[in-house]
Amino acid sequence: MDNRPSWDQYFLNIVDAVSLRASCDRGKSGCVIVKNKRILATGYVGSPSGFKNCYEAGHLLREVIYENGEKKQHCMRTIHAEQNAIVNSARFGIALDGATLYCTMTPCYVCTMMIIASGIIQVIAKNKYHASDDSIALFKEAGVQLIVLDDTELY
Repeated sequence: MDNRPSWDQYFLNIVDAVSLRASCDRGKSGCVIVKNKRILATGYVGSPSGFKNCYEAGHLLREVIYENGEKKQHCMRTIHAEQNAIVNSARFGIALDGATLYCTMTPCYVCTMMIIASGIIQVIAKNKYHASDDSIALFKEAGVQLIVLDDTELY
């Protein structure tokens, strides 16, 4: 009997492994971009290369106020896992057109715009990000397939 994980589960397991490199404990997320069952790029929440991260310099917190009036602290020292993966692709000349992006949670709005602009056609997220309604609508408008495996909201 074949006990191997499906391709989606295989890449989501790699997302978990990549997230272990995150350098901000407020958002331990990972990302893997795949095409034709081959990994093109990975990324995790972290500071740009050569800059101090949250473990070295502490968090760089800013207050964010959501439409419903809820206030939260957001760390500005790091960039998101999806951004890191897309930027790493650009840095090394890897085209993402037609790729699938696997991630820890539904991408934020800025990451969603970057994903759409890069030509990625499918996003598979393990969990739902608490502020993802606008991202979900934008993916739908752009024709990018979004699959969220667990509606449990994170952060």
